[in-house]
Amino acid sequence: QTISIAKAGITTVLNSRTSVLAAANPPSGRYDDLKTAQDNIDLQTTILSRFDLIFIVKDIRMYSQDKIIANHIIKVHASADATLGDSTTSKEENWLKRYIQYCRTECHPRLSDSASTLLQNNYVKIRQDMRRQANETGEAAAIPITVRQLEAIVRLSEALAKMKLSHVATEVNVQEALRLFTVSTMDAARSGINQQVNLTPEMAQAETQIKRRIGIGN
Repeated sequence: QTISIAKAGITTVLNSRTSVLAAANPPSGRYDDLKTAQDNIDLQTTILSRFDLIFIVKDIRMYSQDKIIANHIIKVHASADATLGDSTTSKEENWLKRYIQYCRTECHPRLSDSASTLLQNNYVKIRQDMRRQANETGEAAAIPITVRQLEAIVRLSEALAKMKLSHVATEVNVQEALRLFTVSTMDAARSGINQQVNLTPEMAQAETQIKRRIGIGN
């Protein structure tokens, strides 16, 4: 299998073992909390289901957070020359690279029986919750929960075990993988307004006029 990528005039084909980190903007250029997750993401479910984790990143105007980000960006540019001079480390001194290489070659963890049972029960519960949400709102979830998501949680659990140089993925690894999946993909699927309100023609016209006059997020 291969992955075809076309961006900025560059077209290439990558093997399916390549890890893909993708970012995209909402259709309106900014995430609109008054719209459903389906309207904000606006991507085919066949594409979304192929990603292990999906995060919604919002640019929230907050003084303390903006100050931290600004200080970080300034420090990165101020220390650019020093970082460039220190980047000539030898292969023996690059412990992180050697550690990652060792994990990839020596550790091939698999789920334990108890971890497999825990993962199976949680996957069934997640599917039931999403089905109930779809019945209540009358709309399918923006991000479908399928067997691909189950395989994604398995990969995350095994990766967490591999980081600890363990040959067995335990219940602790599965619980952490489920936590990551919940705060990313599940939150993205539930974001936005899911309950549809029956608007009269007058209410719909008023809503349209208000949206024309008020910016997104106000």
